[in-house]
Amino acid sequence: QVQLVESGGGLVQAGGSLRLSCAASGRTFSSYTMGWFRQAPGKEREFVGAIIWSGGSTYYADSVRGRFTISRDNAKNTVYLHMNSLKPEDTAVYYCATTRGFGSRLEIDFGSWGQGTQVTVSS
Repeated sequence: QVQLVESGGGLVQAGGSLRLSCAASGRTFSSYTMGWFRQAPGKEREFVGAIIWSGGSTYYADSVRGRFTISRDNAKNTVYLHMNSLKPEDTAVYYCATTRGFGSRLEIDFGSWGQGTQVTVSS
């Protein structure tokens, strides 16, 4: 089982940028599709985007497409979420998670989860 630790969250003004990191333990990291989800206060957790094991393909939620980019470095067992043009509605706890497939946006299809990192965007 892969263990995940997110970092890089914080407080940023609207229009600003942040880069989140998700560090994974275990030698099987490079075999997983890695996903990012977020959960805002009082709302259900929602899919943000995902990247295939090789880094060659990504897909995103409509709400972040064009502003957020996911990348990964398999040599470092780390996946990144680059967030630009941040909006107050991006405020949430952000989680990374693993899945074996590619294309799913459903929580149930993702196995290991990190503890989350808080992102707050002020207006």
